[in-house]
Amino acid sequence: MMSNQETNRGNLLFPIFMRLDKLQLLIVGGGAVGLEKVEAIFKNSDNANVTIVAPEIRNEIKELAIQYPNLKLVFKSYENNDLEGKDLVISATNIPTLNTQVYMDAKARRIICNVADTPNNCDFYMCSVVKKGDLKIAISTNGKSPTFAKRMREMLEEILPEGINNILDNLTKIREKLKGDFEYKVRKLDEITSVMKENDELS
Repeated sequence: MMSNQETNRGNLLFPIFMRLDKLQLLIVGGGAVGLEKVEAIFKNSDNANVTIVAPEIRNEIKELAIQYPNLKLVFKSYENNDLEGKDLVISATNIPTLNTQVYMDAKARRIICNVADTPNNCDFYMCSVVKKGDLKIAISTNGKSPTFAKRMREMLEEILPEGINNILDNLTKIREKLKGDFEYKVRKLDEITSVMKENDELS
């Protein structure tokens, strides 16, 4: 539980985008919550390396394993050694004691962990994500309202233009042609993109 002082300081989470093709992710649980997590993962990273461990796994997850070869299904109960070689773990079972055990085992191995619907047992959160081509925006409400994060995602998806990837491609070409040091390139790209803000102010 956050203290009043932490709450007053706003959202202290540090946002990062992870290369799940270079990491090994374990999901414990093959039910509805496990399905929700694995769908979110492969929607954003279709080459992620994911292992699901559970005695029973939903048919929808089995179908995803056919579509995504890096999704490995292991039909058995969780054991501590399932964490061997893993970089992240998500515990998504409906058994609180098992979720707690997974979290404790992960902490003992210094593996970052997320326990679904248990913020105090989370080193990271899975957030709402806006994706338009190469542009990706992660939204966090510091756990206060997933519904608000969802609505914000829907709103941004609606207002962001479909052609935004063309803008990014053009900016990449301009950046590659610019000569000078990093500071100069940042300044020139800032000048070029400032028109986006000016157009917004005039509208």
